[in-house]
Amino acid sequence: MAKKVMVAVSENGFWTEELLKPLDRLRAAGIDYDIIVGTGTPLPFPDPASLDATYVDPPLGRPVTSPEMAKRAAEADWKKVFDKRIALTSWMPVRPYLSGEHNYLQSLEQYYVARKKAWERLNDYDGLLMVGGGGAVADLVNNNRLHDVILGFYYQDKPIAAECYTVTCLAFARELDTRKSIIEGKHVTGHTIEYDYTANWAIVANGGFFNFGSPPFPLEYILRDAVGPNGQFHGNVGRITSVIVDYPFVTSRSVQCSDEIGQTFVRVLNDGLRRYGW
Repeated sequence: MAKKVMVAVSENGFWTEELLKPLDRLRAAGIDYDIIVGTGTPLPFPDPASLDATYVDPPLGRPVTSPEMAKRAAEADWKKVFDKRIALTSWMPVRPYLSGEHNYLQSLEQYYVARKKAWERLNDYDGLLMVGGGGAVADLVNNNRLHDVILGFYYQDKPIAAECYTVTCLAFARELDTRKSIIEGKHVTGHTIEYDYTANWAIVANGGFFNFGSPPFPLEYILRDAVGPNGQFHGNVGRITSVIVDYPFVTSRSVQCSDEIGQTFVRVLNDGLRRYGW
């Protein structure tokens, strides 16, 4: 039976190569996929910088989008790509507020019952891929519904791949009672300080650019703390790519890893790969 994965994409700007290259690898391997987004509106859109072959990534001091990829992204029919997208708001409940208007304990019980039922829908999928890009910081990184999707795949022992800033989702996906990171004791990679901007890091929000200056958080520090003393963060600074597999997690550092993480994710799905890059 052909495999199928869920692909989570930001509605606030995804990096085109980090979507297209992994999807190329999935299709080439005969793996089907459904795309899931935060709310269903608006239509997900590419980070404008990822469409520009002349855009120079400040930490690297060179362009990171090839003319071929820029052309392909500019010609893509994004409406068709996302036509059948699934909204997280229709899939997963959101945890109740302690100060909610209803009885908190009853609301919490209902939440766990609804979450368990929602997890049954994950039986149709063999893994999860979260696409990178700055927009993920706005609507995926601290999305409780997505965290519960991650936990669902985790409990079913299915592979979970995270690109770029979506690796943060793995650090934040925790049960409400234990609040323990699921990547504690694991080996992961992600943005290091050397790859972080110090100025002009921006996303599209509310119809315009919002300039944070530097990223809103240092991902490296979050990951180092989350894996704890028995895990390890691998920055691989200076290496062109950084992709790590410590099953069930597949993590990548940035856009240069787009093809490698797609290829590696396929190996995890089809060949049972459980360790890679460390």
